[in-house]
Amino acid sequence: MPNPAKPSQVSQDRLRAALKAIDGNDIDVVVQVGTNVAMQQFAAEAELWLGRPCCRTTLPSTGARCAAGIGDRIHGFGSLLSKHCSAPRSIAPASEATPLTGTFFSTLTRTESSLTAKVSAADSATISAGPQRLPVLKLLAFTAAGFLAITTETVPAGLLPRIGQGLDVSEGLVGQLVTSYALGAVIAAVPVIAATRGVRRRPLLMSAISGLLVFNAVTALSSSYPLTLTARFLAGMATGVVWGLLVGYALRLVPEQQQGRALAVVGVGQPIALTLGVPLGTLLGSLVGWRGVFWIISGLALVLIAWIRAVLPDFPGQEASTRRPIASVAALPGMRPILLVVLLWILAHNILYTYISPYLAAAGLGGRVDAMLFVFGAGAIIGIWGTGALVDRALRTVTLVSLAGFAAAALLLGVGLHSAPAAVIGVVCWGLTFGGAPTLLQTAVADAAGEDADIAQSMMVTVFNLAVAGGGLVGGLLLEAIDATVFPWVLLVLSMAGGAVVLTARANGFRPGMRGTS
Repeated sequence: MPNPAKPSQVSQDRLRAALKAIDGNDIDVVVQVGTNVAMQQFAAEAELWLGRPCCRTTLPSTGARCAAGIGDRIHGFGSLLSKHCSAPRSIAPASEATPLTGTFFSTLTRTESSLTAKVSAADSATISAGPQRLPVLKLLAFTAAGFLAITTETVPAGLLPRIGQGLDVSEGLVGQLVTSYALGAVIAAVPVIAATRGVRRRPLLMSAISGLLVFNAVTALSSSYPLTLTARFLAGMATGVVWGLLVGYALRLVPEQQQGRALAVVGVGQPIALTLGVPLGTLLGSLVGWRGVFWIISGLALVLIAWIRAVLPDFPGQEASTRRPIASVAALPGMRPILLVVLLWILAHNILYTYISPYLAAAGLGGRVDAMLFVFGAGAIIGIWGTGALVDRALRTVTLVSLAGFAAAALLLGVGLHSAPAAVIGVVCWGLTFGGAPTLLQTAVADAAGEDADIAQSMMVTVFNLAVAGGGLVGGLLLEAIDATVFPWVLLVLSMAGGAVVLTARANGFRPGMRGTS
């Protein structure tokens, strides 16, 4: 077949929009549109445009075959299309595939008018299919991965005496197990994600979770502190890969207008882990011992691997011809201001979160640390829900409001040094306004990076973890040099600086209006 003519940018955009509109729909929706001849023609056009046959799903009502992505759904057409749209080529159907209709692949030609007409028919067909539902079961697999990663990181904090006795080291050295884990994530995120850009997504994610399984098992078995420290560092490296993959993988499951909501679902595992991970680990440690806790985490990793294999579709890695150098990704318009906001916001949060005990003691709530952390976590979960509902429609506005609310929370926490009720309200506001921060920042990074989202997200992981470590360092210095009463005012300054960066990043980074319309 002759190579089809390249359509105009308008036609490309319409085709891309139509493909995204059907991305992720269940097979019953595919059947509904698959009985429409125009939609079948559109699917054939999509295959020719992608330059590859797609997985075939037999449609019971027609016996025809439809371009159904992977498994029983349409997956990833939008991102695949953008990779291939500059070099269209024709391809015969795979030998085991039945053509959509008898002669489409032998006679189909592309012209401007026919492509436009077929995309219009596809638009109508997908609109009639109704609004899509989030693939919640799939997204919850990512939620569980985030929960597992953070629980693995933080659980030693609640087991310090038990691990110290088991390894015959001081609690201070046990605390370095958390530091080693975070260091592994920082070191691995960018280079490992960059090196594996061409690897298929599901096997890579399963391999990273397998790393958590293996290295947590080694921690459970080890009686040597150096071996345990090494296992924790390698577990952190595996986590760096997990964090680098989650956002880009999740975004390929949903159309653009649902990506913010999807990231909110993915992100809810983080505050749950931060709120419940340490106390739950402490409780389990008293029941099954600290080694038993790490065996339980390894068991959860095994369950998650099976879950991922059962429900998540596989996607190809990024083609070599489309990969930007790491420095070029960092230099993309909007990336630098976004990463600066990540640094300022996460640093501010972790100064207080790391040293919440001395702050609460100064506020007269020293005996209520667990209760205040629970209040913070509950507020954070509500904040994620609110962010997910609004982020796709108003990313810039929600980010500015969240940072303003975070600054207001800092003021309340400052007043709370002299009023326990004000401190409690401040903690609630802190959770409400910070809970959605990862979703907002991940969405902004994804928008700025486009096809290079995985590399960009790994950069965010690196900056995020550096800010976490910086929060511990800066907070400790402030605590030694002054006292915990200075924390709220430092948070106020950092949050205002973050808000100023967002205000200046209007053209790129934090753009106004609905996502995907500018």
